[in-house]
Amino acid sequence: MQAAEKIKPCFPLFRDDDYKGMISRKREKFEEAPAKDKVAETFAWTTTKEYQDLNFKREALTINPAKACQPLGSALCSLGFHKTLVYIHGSQGCIAYFRTYFNRHFKEPIAIIADSMTEDAAVFGGQKNIHEGLANAKALYGAEMIAMSTTCIAEVIGDDLNAFIGNARKEGHVPEDFPIPFAHTPSFVGSHVTGWDNMEEGILRYFTLNSMEGKEPGKNGKINLIPGFETYLGNFRVMKRYMKEMGVDYTMLSDPEEVLDTPADGEFRMYAGGTTQDEVKDAPNAHTTFLLQPLSLGKTQKFVETTWNHEVPKLHIPMGVEWTDEFLMKVSEVTGKPIPASIQLERGRLVDMMTDSHAWLHGKKMALFGDPDFTLGMAKVLMEFGIEPTHIVCNNGGKKWEKAMKKVLESSPYGASAKTYPGADLWHLRSLCFTDKPDYIIGSSYGKYIQRDTFHKGPEFEVPLIRIGFPIFDRHHLHRMTTLGYEGAMYILTTLTNTVLERLDDQTRGMGTTDYNHDLVR
Repeated sequence: MQAAEKIKPCFPLFRDDDYKGMISRKREKFEEAPAKDKVAETFAWTTTKEYQDLNFKREALTINPAKACQPLGSALCSLGFHKTLVYIHGSQGCIAYFRTYFNRHFKEPIAIIADSMTEDAAVFGGQKNIHEGLANAKALYGAEMIAMSTTCIAEVIGDDLNAFIGNARKEGHVPEDFPIPFAHTPSFVGSHVTGWDNMEEGILRYFTLNSMEGKEPGKNGKINLIPGFETYLGNFRVMKRYMKEMGVDYTMLSDPEEVLDTPADGEFRMYAGGTTQDEVKDAPNAHTTFLLQPLSLGKTQKFVETTWNHEVPKLHIPMGVEWTDEFLMKVSEVTGKPIPASIQLERGRLVDMMTDSHAWLHGKKMALFGDPDFTLGMAKVLMEFGIEPTHIVCNNGGKKWEKAMKKVLESSPYGASAKTYPGADLWHLRSLCFTDKPDYIIGSSYGKYIQRDTFHKGPEFEVPLIRIGFPIFDRHHLHRMTTLGYEGAMYILTTLTNTVLERLDDQTRGMGTTDYNHDLVR
């Protein structure tokens, strides 16, 4: 049992005999669990090709999809605007989910409010909730803008945000001129990246659709950067650094970097940084708009092209060497600003790092899961490093993603054996890791259960997880890292190489058995 002189954490406390006995008695008396040999038999069957074939025939069930719902994406987008309160029209439970998701990833307090729809609102509509919610939010939280989106309860009953917000203004619940951009973000279609896109388009539309008179591309000498659903704060910082070093004036259209990384100095910052309303209003005057995650920003792209008359460059997510080259050269072409020696030097250092580590990464096989642009960019990076992508799972990727991914894979001999799985989930990936074992999986924290299951079959079957993606719940501070640009490729390269070397040390530390390869220098 516990002792005051030496408090044990949950692990290894629950390995004490007292707790092991308690857990064993609970299972025996209350759980009515099947026999251990039956559990083992069933587990073994789930690792077979026979089970995989049945698994891939699933139609009405998704198991661990590795995606979140639209309102979570709309919330992240809204957090990137100056003194903007994130308001979700829906139930309190949904908003608690969004807050805790971000709390666990960013390790920061996240301000999101709801108008707490309950059973009566689900029957009679949620207009009353919006009227009271807007009045309270405006009075209490000192926001300069409220960005509103919806959850599934509001969408199922057909609540009309435009009408409800208009009525709230007419009845005096909020001032006529107080900005309340909105987006409908039904949870039961799309994903978090769709919700981000919808909210971004909603905010840009609110401030610019009816005020385009006198606006002209190139008038303010800037470019616009639209990040998409981006959770690596280093990616905002590296883009800003590149623009500064190139002497390029820019606007980041949604910039949550500061509010998601506030200091512990005794002051609570409900709002910090972010794109201002004036910057949004001026955005149509930029030379053009760069989409950093172009596969996931279709609605925003259409608005920018048709309303702002911007010729959006057809680029890829700027990950790795070639696609970062592509991005920076296009920025240089559009703005007339040369790429400075400092950035060229950074590129050279990345290439040097790739050369140093090539012997350890060449021919390694890695499975991959995550969002559309992330998986596309990561597959490109892996092949630049000499790694062979194997199974690429993207639950929120459609035909457009699959076509783009196959084109990328065909561009390199390292992609020859890779297979793409749009719409698949992590239970599908689990099967693939048993029947066609990769050396590693790359993805979010949710992949740790695949690593555990493969290890359970035997150490030789284990597929270790490399945590790059969203969300990362079970490791700290990775959200501050960078995956875009040359700097991001350096981080990815460092992470992959050292994981491979750590794994090799694990496999070669047997005294007098495998330690002939337990080298000091690698």
